[in-house]
Amino acid sequence: MSRLPGWLSRLGTGVARAGERLEERRVRAEEAEGLDEPRPRSAEPADTPEPLPAVAKSPDGEAGSGASVPAPPAYAPAIAARPDPVAAVPWGIRVAAEVGWRLLVLAGALWVLMRAISSVQLVVFAFVAALLITALLQPTVSRLKRLGLPRGLATAVTFIAGFVIMGLVGWFVVWQVMENTDDLSNQVQRGIDELEKWLLDSPFHVTGDEINDIAKNLREAIGTNTEELTSAGLAGVTVMVEILTGILLAMFSTLFLLYDGKRIWRWTLKLVPASARPGVAGAGPRAWRTLTAYVRGTVIVALIDAVFIGIGIYFLDVPMAVPLAVFIFLFAFIPLVGAVISGALAVVVALVTQGVFTALMALVVVLAVQQIEGHVLQPFILGRAVRVHPLAVVLSVAAGGMVAGIGGAVVAVPLVAVTNTVVGYLRTHAQDNALQQAAAASAPEPAAGPQGDRA
Repeated sequence: MSRLPGWLSRLGTGVARAGERLEERRVRAEEAEGLDEPRPRSAEPADTPEPLPAVAKSPDGEAGSGASVPAPPAYAPAIAARPDPVAAVPWGIRVAAEVGWRLLVLAGALWVLMRAISSVQLVVFAFVAALLITALLQPTVSRLKRLGLPRGLATAVTFIAGFVIMGLVGWFVVWQVMENTDDLSNQVQRGIDELEKWLLDSPFHVTGDEINDIAKNLREAIGTNTEELTSAGLAGVTVMVEILTGILLAMFSTLFLLYDGKRIWRWTLKLVPASARPGVAGAGPRAWRTLTAYVRGTVIVALIDAVFIGIGIYFLDVPMAVPLAVFIFLFAFIPLVGAVISGALAVVVALVTQGVFTALMALVVVLAVQQIEGHVLQPFILGRAVRVHPLAVVLSVAAGGMVAGIGGAVVAVPLVAVTNTVVGYLRTHAQDNALQQAAAASAPEPAAGPQGDRA
């Protein structure tokens, strides 16, 4: 028991020395990390004890001096934080991505719309034809109403007269074609014989056997494709049924548009969001005026083309001059392309029936009338309201023809003209609203009156 106090004294001394060594290590670690100078132990508050650094232990549980992770030195360069991935993308690429996904959404919506239209293509074409016919007949209804006729009577008179005239024109074309078919076939046969003689005497060294082989191949091709021709004839019957159905739909739609067009337009406006309703309400009448001016101008220009080209080929003794003039009138509703097709048809008929000289003279007549139409009639009759750039006309007609055939080519240009009018008005309307809001925001508040000053 006499040795116990000495042992306790040595144990206390060892614990004290171990604590001093731990404190020295903590101080060196804080200095290496760039921290403030450590305060003396006596000055440390009792309620905020300084945390000791984590010390790794050896497997036997004792603290080891070489197991702790050293801190980086003070002179080591700082490691910059990684930037935000959005900030790392260049501005141009971000703008292109934003525009790109919006264009993809619009393209998808347009594709869905086109698929929906193609599934009810007959109804859509019938309604569009009704819109065009209504744009042509609506001024007559308004004029009859100003003369004192009731709305129903004015609509009925205009509707019956318009469709009777269109029916007579169609019957006249069919009658002329049926009357002149035999004469035309005989003249075509004579033209083919003359062409065969010219090929035999031409410098191309074409022999009679080669011409006979070509004729034999044509006959064999017609004989082997009899089934295809028969199926085409059956398909033609189906097409005729669809055409009659479309004509009936167009007639009923035209009747209701002429009689109740304003009420239908007001109902359509209720489907538009309230915030966009004022702009759409203002753009609608302007679009209708553009469509009306386009249809009336196109009818007048087509009528002038048909009359003058028909007179020219009539004096050149080209057969079926009147039906060809009617075809020229109908094809004039397809801008640029229709004039080329109808003029080429007249020239080909003149070539086959009357020879090369007559065909050249017919070509001169067609080109002269079309030049007068393009440079004088269209700018004067159609005006600037429906003027569309020729490149836009060509591209729209080509796109409409690829999407929906002849009907799409007919509708393409008036659709582009109406869209141009609507977009222009909406842009002007938005600018006017922005200017009015800016003026209202910058206007000074009204000064208080005498009573407000006394108060």
